[in-house]
Amino acid sequence: MNEIGLLRPFVVPMRLRFRRVTTRAGVLLQGPAGWGEFSPFPDYGPAYTSRWLAAAQEAATVPFPTPVRDRVPVNTTVPAVDPERAFALVAASGCRTAKVKVAETGQDLADDLARVSAVRDALGPDGRVRVDANGAWDVESAVLAVTRLDRAAGGLEYVEQPCATLDELRELRRRVDVPLAADESVRTAEDPLRIAGLDAADVLVVKVQPLGGVHRALEVIDAAGLPTVVSSALETSVGLAAGVALAAALPELPYACGLGTGSLLAADVTDRPLLPQDGTLPVRRVAPDPAMLDQAAPDPELTMDLLDRLQAAATHLAAAQQADDAHQAGDTAGGEGSR
Repeated sequence: MNEIGLLRPFVVPMRLRFRRVTTRAGVLLQGPAGWGEFSPFPDYGPAYTSRWLAAAQEAATVPFPTPVRDRVPVNTTVPAVDPERAFALVAASGCRTAKVKVAETGQDLADDLARVSAVRDALGPDGRVRVDANGAWDVESAVLAVTRLDRAAGGLEYVEQPCATLDELRELRRRVDVPLAADESVRTAEDPLRIAGLDAADVLVVKVQPLGGVHRALEVIDAAGLPTVVSSALETSVGLAAGVALAAALPELPYACGLGTGSLLAADVTDRPLLPQDGTLPVRRVAPDPAMLDQAAPDPELTMDLLDRLQAAATHLAAAQQADDAHQAGDTAGGEGSR
């Protein structure tokens, strides 16, 4: 990380519990190209968080790809809240697409159906509804849930990660008519390119940090050959800017992006946050505001934990790079020896 000039740990509160967390914490990295964000979730180990660090380093040191659009459409994200709150969130968002969290621990399908129905009411007949189960269902449960949720929504745009594995997605895809989107089974896989050719999904959901950066995400998208939705990992606006840059660089963008999650944060690290306006986000870099960074400074214990996690990720990333360099050197030597 020789080109990184500044490290700033942060923690910001969320408006609602989402993915079992009530705050988002991480480290911002400053480099010659701008700022990057390292904010993996607390339960992730160094092998996986090394990708998140690679993405942060890339954002701080490498220019984003040339955009082909200056704004990107986004969906509003609805956590596992009651129907009244779901309706209010969608009505206030200004977005014409809503992604609804379903299959939350402690809730049942009736809760999901009520929430999705409320979202449809808020959007009206022309809005688009998609749901995200985070891999919670087995195939049989998914068949029932997808069928009923599709009816409650008056037609789902797609279902994101209804089952955990690509094999399950492939089986489910043969049994339901609703399009399926792959998220966790791609970004948490040891080899994200494995989605290509498996016939397991209709849509690919990509997130910059978990895939190791904007340029790596572009490689995955190209290899998969599927329509793509660029989504967030609940970053601050610094991290969201990398997702927006990815979406802005894609030749085609058939779906609204899941990048409107800045509205789920009760605070940010910048006085110019990336928040949806009329259902879109502008394409631009984001720099943190020094005063807001000071306000977001974690306590000493959390600061040390975040820096320790970053160092563990850096160690794993360096080892992986050395192994890759050695492998490439071996291939080169082998090729020269065969001539």
